[in-house]
Amino acid sequence: MRILGIDPGSRITGFGVIEQAGFHVEYVSCGVIKSTPDFTFPDRLKEIYDGICEVLETYQPDSAAIENVFVAKNPNSALKLGQARGVLMLAVRQYQIDLSEYSAKAVKQAVVGYGQADKYQIQQAVRALLKLSSTPSQDAADALAIAMCCSNHLAVSQVSL
Repeated sequence: MRILGIDPGSRITGFGVIEQAGFHVEYVSCGVIKSTPDFTFPDRLKEIYDGICEVLETYQPDSAAIENVFVAKNPNSALKLGQARGVLMLAVRQYQIDLSEYSAKAVKQAVVGYGQADKYQIQQAVRALLKLSSTPSQDAADALAIAMCCSNHLAVSQVSL
């Protein structure tokens, strides 16, 4: 099964793709979708949408997972993040791909084993678990961690059936 993890952002959206076979996962790809800062916000949302559609077409995942919105100190930032999440979720569902949502704490717990892990710890855990030769960017590592969290939940649910 191919799983796409998405770390939503209004400026930078991370994506990570893994292959799952039982409890075994393998790295496929990762990267970021960057929106142009000088564009209007609706045009930036279009860039995010187009970027994730390209990822969906290229990697054809069987399942996808996205991080839940966290409470931000700045309400305007939270609103923009929510709008970016909505665009990403819509794109995934338009491709008729199942979509799961996970909290940041659940993702950190699944990959690092500690729900308060920092960005560096996530990067290092993802690199080690997927046996990567280099460390992915923070956004791409977060997306891979989200995909791995989804993989863990899918593997456990398949065993319990």
